[in-house]
Amino acid sequence: MINAQGQLSADTGAQESYSISELSREFEVTTRTIRFYEDKGLLRPDRVGRQRVYSPGDRVRLKLILRGKRLGFSLSEIGDIIQMYDSTPGESGQLTYFIDRIQQRRHALQQQHDDIEVTLRELNQIEKQCRQQLQRLD
Repeated sequence: MINAQGQLSADTGAQESYSISELSREFEVTTRTIRFYEDKGLLRPDRVGRQRVYSPGDRVRLKLILRGKRLGFSLSEIGDIIQMYDSTPGESGQLTYFIDRIQQRRHALQQQHDDIEVTLRELNQIEKQCRQQLQRLD
């Protein structure tokens, strides 16, 4: 697993620092999105004058944020997971928490899937009835 400082990962990037535009291009997000995550406390770039300077750890955090969003986690949940990288429970605590969140997300998605299947069956039945009635009218 990767920690928030980019340790324990072969994929922290070769650079020592990144500009907001470099991260924006790499991850195909807007600079506004990156600033939003900064405002939420998920990223903590250094500043050189007015310019934001992102560390390899910030790059890893952004990668984790975007992965979490793709998986359907809230920013609060993502923040909790990222915060665990730096806290006492360490990797074990983080993984246990993450597994719990994954199971909850999977359950919610399965429920949505089941609901969609029921709705599709109902729509198919209604369509079938409408077509039968239309044939009787012809």
